[in-house]
Amino acid sequence: MRIARFVHPGGVSFGAVEGEAGAPPDALTVAEFTGLPMDDEVRFTGQRWALADVRLLAPIFASKVVCVGRNYVEHAAEHGAEVPAEPLLFLKPSTSVIGPNGLIRLPADSDQVEHEAELAVVIGRVVKDVPRERAMDVIFGYTCGNDVTARDQQRTDGQWTRAKGYDSFCPIGPWIETDVDVADLRVTTTLNGEVKQDGRTSQLVHKIPTLISYITSCMTLLPGDVILTGTPAGVGPMQAGDQVVVEIERIGRLTKSVLAG
Repeated sequence: MRIARFVHPGGVSFGAVEGEAGAPPDALTVAEFTGLPMDDEVRFTGQRWALADVRLLAPIFASKVVCVGRNYVEHAAEHGAEVPAEPLLFLKPSTSVIGPNGLIRLPADSDQVEHEAELAVVIGRVVKDVPRERAMDVIFGYTCGNDVTARDQQRTDGQWTRAKGYDSFCPIGPWIETDVDVADLRVTTTLNGEVKQDGRTSQLVHKIPTLISYITSCMTLLPGDVILTGTPAGVGPMQAGDQVVVEIERIGRLTKSVLAG
């Protein structure tokens, strides 16, 4: 199931996106349901809209976004760094999250803001100390993420909070796909029509079960929390007026416009 959160004439709802994967928005519909996606049961209301007639929001509420650095060999190499022996973790605040229709806003005090396409894992329940062999059981679904980064500030600050944490620096969406095998999916970033990043989830150094087990050894994950699993090589700068598209096969396309702050 593809689950979206959207604005319609009556308010804001969750719903199931209907139609063939990869079809244009005008060929898709979204069926409203009550409750939260992680509830044991959801009830469809019978209301349905054309996807092109609603505005998509970030598909889930995340108390936190846990990110993994240098989790592709070639991406680490393009920054002259080694892949860490254990997952390298950092956090993005919930206020950095925006949905498909939000704008990436460039801060005035950064001259080098870059895109980073990532597979995003959405957690389905409260979990702590999850063993690797049970890690996949706690996943609710997957979506596309963009770990937007002020690269110049990342270098000068000595830690990554400011560089990764600006409002609008964590686009996710367009929806959550709950039924997909993510072992080997293509992950791309296209900037103004030109492919900049082109990798595969099979190239992750620390795989998803390892990440979940490692993260939950030090913190509790809540329903809706998001793990950004790392970015392939090819990260690069964005300028005001650019359009950046993160696409993960069998999941969706996350299209964003870039605006000066």
